[in-house]
Amino acid sequence: MSANYLSPEQIAKYHVDGYLIVKGFCSSQETYKLYETALNDSAMQKNALDLNDQTGKKTRLSLWFTLGNDIFGYLSRSKKMLNAVAALLDSDAPVCHFHSKLMQKEPKVGGAWEWHQDYGYWYKNQFMFPDQLISVMLALTPANKENGCLQVIKGSHKLGRVNHGFAGEQVGADQVMVNNALKTMELIYCEIDAGDAIFFHSNILHRSEANLSEFPRWSIISCFSSQSNLAYNEESISWKTPIEMVPDNAIMEWEASSLSEADFLKKENDPALKETGWEK
Repeated sequence: MSANYLSPEQIAKYHVDGYLIVKGFCSSQETYKLYETALNDSAMQKNALDLNDQTGKKTRLSLWFTLGNDIFGYLSRSKKMLNAVAALLDSDAPVCHFHSKLMQKEPKVGGAWEWHQDYGYWYKNQFMFPDQLISVMLALTPANKENGCLQVIKGSHKLGRVNHGFAGEQVGADQVMVNNALKTMELIYCEIDAGDAIFFHSNILHRSEANLSEFPRWSIISCFSSQSNLAYNEESISWKTPIEMVPDNAIMEWEASSLSEADFLKKENDPALKETGWEK
């Protein structure tokens, strides 16, 4: 990724389409190091949650709130990440971190996710401004149709928040509205390589199929908000704490600690997990 980060054309495209793919956001060396750490970090694996789709297939998810001095914290705190996020958020306030998660769709067993909007969940946290919420998915392995890549309905963020309800262990968008959106707007399969990133608006409708391939689909998703975007029903504090930026070379060159186990979401201790949803 160039030192200019996002171009005016990329920023304009994000606001029109509701998502933006940035090729080569992380180098192959950075991506390999992130993936190896995700595979081997004991706290990450110990705190992984199994979430079922409607057919019983499972996706593993590890979710944490506070950004630390681990390699994933360096990624989310990096200059290239924060400059890009700040350029896309509808706010001049400092960028804050809501939460990050490791998505682990294993071969043959990785489950599907229903159509949903992130703000369909985060509305219950009473964030005031969906335009000031954004998610960034970094592919740790290639994502394609065969292994259940992200699908988006292009421009659907302009619909505003759609009603959501339960679909098994997941929370999904009103299917009538989804069907109407699919008749009106273009369905995009976001096929990307390892190291590519997808920036997407909190109101864009998105889903993914089960991973029926022979290959894993792993990704890191960091969710950001502006400090001016108040959340009146959120107990964590990271969403209102400005992120301390680190240089891009921190991912490869700085000493990194392990993730803190205390900061992971615990399914058994948090009944809101099922109600609000954390899946992608």
